[in-house]
Amino acid sequence: MSAAARTEDAWRAGLVMPVRWTGVATGLLVNALVTFSPEPDVDLLYGIPVFGLCVMAGVFVADVVARPNGGWVRAAEVTPRRFRDYVPRSLTAVLAVQAVVLPALLIVAAATATADSDGRQGRALSVTCVAGTHLLSPWPGPYYAWPALGGLTLGTVACALLLRRVTAHSGNDDQRRVNARAAVGAWGVLVSAPLFAVSATTGFVMLSMPCGGTATALALWGLAFAALASVLTAGHCLGVLLLPQAYVKDQS
Repeated sequence: MSAAARTEDAWRAGLVMPVRWTGVATGLLVNALVTFSPEPDVDLLYGIPVFGLCVMAGVFVADVVARPNGGWVRAAEVTPRRFRDYVPRSLTAVLAVQAVVLPALLIVAAATATADSDGRQGRALSVTCVAGTHLLSPWPGPYYAWPALGGLTLGTVACALLLRRVTAHSGNDDQRRVNARAAVGAWGVLVSAPLFAVSATTGFVMLSMPCGGTATALALWGLAFAALASVLTAGHCLGVLLLPQAYVKDQS
């Protein structure tokens, strides 16, 4: 490789973090300027996928900008690369579990939801106690499911395409691992942030139930664990995206 090509590649590599930060800033700006729903909790559930997709777009553009001279892998390559060889295994496994827990929690919430005191369907949980029936809200019914599941679906497809692009590029394995880690981190925001919002909302409603038993207590412990795990994972994913040097030695 010529000196000019090496200089260009170094210049491209220097643009990676500013481009990723631009994706984050764009997501925050869009959420600040655009109101997706007049209800704050619903607006948040739409805002999270929008933010996550902007972050994912930043990772994609950064990968395009930083692609070294040489482009795609030649057809003569003998050993096919698999993206599972480059993604952080522990983080990916945790996110995969959370990606299953999120729709399961939304399905249960939608199945138990009822109309609130204003007659809006799927916005409350009806609880019958000895003293009477109580309507507790906001309950994450179907109106929570569409933005959360929509963002999860779009983010999963975008992450798979980005990982395919990363593993197909020329370059060394360390570069591919860094880029694959960033793609998984961007996907993680779309998984963990909605899970935290849904589990926390469900937990607060169940915590305010005037009656309950062992099943309620167990559910609260499970929701508390899900909320804690998801918020920690979301923070870790943002760190992977924005402070990659802190995870350079993390190969798992």
